[in-house]
Amino acid sequence: MAVRTGHVLLDDVSRAIIEQLQEDGRRPYARIAVAVGLSEAAVRQRVQRLLDAGVMQIVAVTDPLQVGFARQAMVGIRTRGDARAVADVVATFPEVDYVVITAGSADVLVEVVCEDDDQLLDVVGRIRAVDGVASTETHLYLGLRKQTYAWGTRRTDPMPGGPPAL
Repeated sequence: MAVRTGHVLLDDVSRAIIEQLQEDGRRPYARIAVAVGLSEAAVRQRVQRLLDAGVMQIVAVTDPLQVGFARQAMVGIRTRGDARAVADVVATFPEVDYVVITAGSADVLVEVVCEDDDQLLDVVGRIRAVDGVASTETHLYLGLRKQTYAWGTRRTDPMPGGPPAL
């Protein structure tokens, strides 16, 4: 079975590889190979194709507090005009690690990670100065209760005539 993700189809083996790496991004290819029934070389090739296609990334996820970033916030942005243009500009800010265009009271949501309140104030000021920003609302993070990236993969039937499965 293959799953359509944007323009890429994932077969059962690729989904299983992704799920193995979501459990442990440092899991050896040899161990993944045993779990999914492929050779180590085949797993290595599949992982590279998934990375090249932008289906996944393998990164170290840090705790911002442990690496010197004492202030995190979600900034809701209301825009005038094209929310995509505002989102594209704000996405270039180094303090911004997450940007989504939304439907609701905010047009764009932006997660900001800063060293302190002064840096956060500076970032919010720069966001407000972006052409097309009507207003912002900043939500300071006071405590983290859950953060996970291991949601697995979705299983659906392939779309006929779609691209080959990875």
